[in-house]
Amino acid sequence: MSKSFKSYPATWGLKAPDSNIDHRRVPNLEVFLARHGTTFAVNSSPANYLAGNLVTWRLPGNLPHIGIVSDQFVPGSQRPKIIHNIGAGPVEDDILFSYPISRHYRYGK
Repeated sequence: MSKSFKSYPATWGLKAPDSNIDHRRVPNLEVFLARHGTTFAVNSSPANYLAGNLVTWRLPGNLPHIGIVSDQFVPGSQRPKIIHNIGAGPVEDDILFSYPISRHYRYGK
């Protein structure tokens, strides 16, 4: 981020990266993943969301959120669970289509 600071959102009014929080800011992660990962089209087919993929949403109030697609499925469906932390610690649950998906990525192999 230090080498390409101007490529990242200026939402927080900083003049330089903040190593204490930048790695947790979903808009920063979206830019990083678009630059260094694979971006997939957002769609409503659960089969396109594979274990290890990353998904971002905008929760009510335009709050950015991110999760990792799990290798576990919602019972009785082919919909993968999502590992995420919405403030009460990490959980694995059925949130994939609970909010409008903003982006869908794969980082690494």
